[in-house]
Amino acid sequence: MSVGTGGRRLERLLLAVLTLYGLALIVPDFYRLARPLGSFGFFANNDGLIFDVKGPFAEESASPAWQAGLRVGDRIDLPKMRCIPVDTNTCATMLAARGGQQRVMPGRVGALWLAEGSPRAGERIDLAARTPPSNWLLDLIVFLDQGAGALFLLGAAWLVWIRPGPMTWGFFIYAVQFNPGQEFEFYARLQQWPAALLAQEVASGLFQAAGYAGFILFALRAPTGRIETQWRPLERALPALTIALGAISVLAVGSAFGYRTEVLTRIVLIAGLFVSVLVLFILLARRKDLEPQDFQRLRWVIWGCLIGLPACVVASLAQSTSLIEFSLTEDAIGLLFLINGILGIFVVEAIRRPRVINVSIPLRRATVLGLLLSAPALFLHGQIEELHDWIHLPAWASLVIASILLFAISRLHEHGVRLLEGLFDPDRRGAEARFAQMERAILAARSADEIDRLLTEGPARALALSSAAVYRSDGDQMRRYENGVGWTPEMAVVLDPNAPLLAGKTIGPSFEIDPERTRQSDFPQGPQQPALALPVADALRCFAVALYGAQTSGASLDGADRHALEKLAAAASAAYARVEREALRARIAALETQASTGTAPASGALG
Repeated sequence: MSVGTGGRRLERLLLAVLTLYGLALIVPDFYRLARPLGSFGFFANNDGLIFDVKGPFAEESASPAWQAGLRVGDRIDLPKMRCIPVDTNTCATMLAARGGQQRVMPGRVGALWLAEGSPRAGERIDLAARTPPSNWLLDLIVFLDQGAGALFLLGAAWLVWIRPGPMTWGFFIYAVQFNPGQEFEFYARLQQWPAALLAQEVASGLFQAAGYAGFILFALRAPTGRIETQWRPLERALPALTIALGAISVLAVGSAFGYRTEVLTRIVLIAGLFVSVLVLFILLARRKDLEPQDFQRLRWVIWGCLIGLPACVVASLAQSTSLIEFSLTEDAIGLLFLINGILGIFVVEAIRRPRVINVSIPLRRATVLGLLLSAPALFLHGQIEELHDWIHLPAWASLVIASILLFAISRLHEHGVRLLEGLFDPDRRGAEARFAQMERAILAARSADEIDRLLTEGPARALALSSAAVYRSDGDQMRRYENGVGWTPEMAVVLDPNAPLLAGKTIGPSFEIDPERTRQSDFPQGPQQPALALPVADALRCFAVALYGAQTSGASLDGADRHALEKLAAAASAAYARVEREALRARIAALETQASTGTAPASGALG
């Protein structure tokens, strides 16, 4: 086994271990849908300051903390509750109470002491965790968050698997810590072993620091994996940044040992805000250095960051600290984390594909989805408690309801997008009219050469394609009779239908061309490199294959464009067949004339 092979195996083993670790943090929260977690009914920051005594309960009067006499502004006695020794109920309670929103196992009893200045200072306060009432909306959001978190993490891991390198590893480390999934169940179970929970909090702090640095590394190299010279000093500074933020994150755990560390917690969270701004600055600054098709891929990353990062930052601040003065409900925080999942979708799409469609298309569809769902979401948010009181269902029913709602939403979105794009997208309507005109022209064509020209020049103009050429069937090979768009006479004139480029695909729908198949001087290179192959065939034979480049903007053709081209190919196959039939009739007529007059017919060729 070579050193390279051994290193690759170790890399994949590390990837598998970290992926399982990340999934172990978020997958257990699915169990919350069947058996909700409990809460002490208050939230405290890392200075011990209690800033909320309602917690996840609908009213303060239902909170165990409120019933026990805790009030906003009380402060936990950190020195008295420090984790020395670690394996005590006091330490477990301290770890369950600090650091913002937390959950505990149902029925758990905790012991709490308040500092001087509180009415019950010096007293031991026993708190029994209660399970807050659940509702369908929150259960649905938890279900979506955990599913999105798992897909976010697995997508990032898959990028490392297929394209290992600093770029994909950086995003993967970020995904381990900053995916949309929630980790309440995992931490609630670890509270039974305070030493393990402390170790996990230290590990979480280190992953948070590494995630920030990894995200910057990703921004410096996306989407190609290469870095420009002017950005190398920043890349070399990332280890120092990781060490500094990691040290601050670990020191923030000091509140478990009696020290006030809210300032350190806020430094780390605000650092996340600055990292988000820095990443956007880097991505925007690097746009001008990329080829058109890579520029389109980078636009996906930029828009993913613009949508996902603000949602993630606000949700993290609301969940982990008292830094922001306004409070967000648990379902609102869950929705913000869910929006952050868009970042993962856009990044995976941009990195895994050498060419992508224009990012405005999915953005437009997402906007349509938001408009369609805004009114029902507002209604459910306001009325869900009353609906829950009217209709009593077992906890497992939330899973069934969530699945049904997901299916209904997907169908509604599909039909809504089709309807609204047809009404409000003038470019799409114009393209459809141009393609209808091209179909009529192809069906009226009098020669195969004319069909070739219509199949190249028409789509190239209508879709702003960088290149287009048609290879027509000629015995056991495909031959290019016209130069087309973006092609020269010196480029490949003949294609073997059994070669890897076309093998087994000359009858069927359009398909994307592997860039490696056309990386040679016989084909256009750079922005004009062929990106899509369109078989022109009926059920029995292939008449021709059209090769199209990406759009001049660098964007790939979307599904609607490919569908329009496939309709055009169907018309072209009928036209080629008609031209062949007419040529055969002319040939037969000439032979009949020869037989009747005894003269030789004029020679001719099809086309």
